[in-house]
Amino acid sequence: MGRRFVDQRRRDRFYRAAQREGLRSRAAFKLAHLAERLSLLSAGDRVLDLGAAPGGWSLVARDRVGPRGRVVAVDPRRIEPAEGVHVVHARVGDPELSARLGPEPFDAVLSDMSPSISGAYATDHARSVDLVRSAFTLAEQVLRPGGVFVAKVFAGDLVDELMDDLRPSFERLVRTKPPASRAGSSEIYLVGAGFRRRRPAAERPTPPTGAAPPRVPSHI
Repeated sequence: MGRRFVDQRRRDRFYRAAQREGLRSRAAFKLAHLAERLSLLSAGDRVLDLGAAPGGWSLVARDRVGPRGRVVAVDPRRIEPAEGVHVVHARVGDPELSARLGPEPFDAVLSDMSPSISGAYATDHARSVDLVRSAFTLAEQVLRPGGVFVAKVFAGDLVDELMDDLRPSFERLVRTKPPASRAGSSEIYLVGAGFRRRRPAAERPTPPTGAAPPRVPSHI
């Protein structure tokens, strides 16, 4: 770990606050901001946290859903046990993961996953988009109608296409950047609310010729 990185982290107010408050990562402030600003999580909700290690988002979600809620954290890496958080050791994309999560749907699916950084931004951007697609593929199987989907992605030329693909599955889809994201970071968050499970293409009605799609806000 380079000296410059260590010095920047020490000057980072969110890193210092996370240390002071005993949080597992500064990323906890990102979800806290999103949940508060966009009213994402409620008492009693069932939440699925993908790529959860070290568990910062899971603890924020647990505190917001309370004892009547449930938080399931998924990651192949070790996550320190915490009361109110059920850990599933698995990779997103595992075809057996949906069955392991059980039949009861989730109110929210969260993904703060990042790819292994190659140093080639176009590659890293494309990989981050693929991670969002993998997270959403699982969300389509486990998210209840009306539920919420939150995913991190690196900004780039593939994001508009990604949002176009996700938009029909939500009443509202926005992109945002929480204050806890570093100023120089390319990460943004896509937030879909009002999930609606799409019918297979063969079952969808053919839109009238010349019909324009509804306009939906795409950013905050």
